[in-house]
Amino acid sequence: MSFPYALVLFDLDGTLVDSAADIAEAVNRTLDELGHAREDEATVRSWIGLGTRVLLDSALRHAGSTADVDAVMPRLMVHYEDCLLLHARLYPGTVEALEALADAGVAMSMATNKPERMARVLAHAMGIDRYFTHVVGGDTLAERKPHAMPLLHLAALHGVAAADTLMVGDSEADAGAAKAAGMDLVLLRHGYPRDFDLESAGAVAVLDDLSTLPSLSSPPDTAPSDTAL
Repeated sequence: MSFPYALVLFDLDGTLVDSAADIAEAVNRTLDELGHAREDEATVRSWIGLGTRVLLDSALRHAGSTADVDAVMPRLMVHYEDCLLLHARLYPGTVEALEALADAGVAMSMATNKPERMARVLAHAMGIDRYFTHVVGGDTLAERKPHAMPLLHLAALHGVAAADTLMVGDSEADAGAAKAAGMDLVLLRHGYPRDFDLESAGAVAVLDDLSTLPSLSSPPDTAPSDTAL
């Protein structure tokens, strides 16, 4: 297999792992403590994609709560960790894609907005941690996605140019980070896009699952479109 990138950076939630049920339970335990009604998973899923602070703010606004987001955040994070491994599952094709890339000698690391320690625990529990040389979480650096810093930091650690690096994700944060870092982008339809239009994001491919990622052809000569980023 000849793959057109030396390095692939993967998002975690919504890209490799479907963790929406566990995130929803963490949100609902937080709402329980505040005396608010629980929300169904589909509603919480629509709030995922831009980090835990935006997630919590969306939940509190929807509940009509006057609670301060920063004051409630520590409780959400306690529940977030407690619920981390309740129902999380790998998306179909994930292991096969990672194995194929590894066999082809492609370097891989993880760029997620999940706290680094929790990302490492989840990746280990899912049996995929061995594929990633480095993990950058939302609390690892001074900036998180959609800032370019996490992606450029990982590329530098690998000694790979941005032009030879591919970002694989499912959300506006992933797309924004890839654009800011000057990296090509692949998006997954099975994740948590919120209201983001994946098809207009300038990705080199928008995939239903990761099974076809290893067969990705050479990237186009023209730069991705700025549309919707």
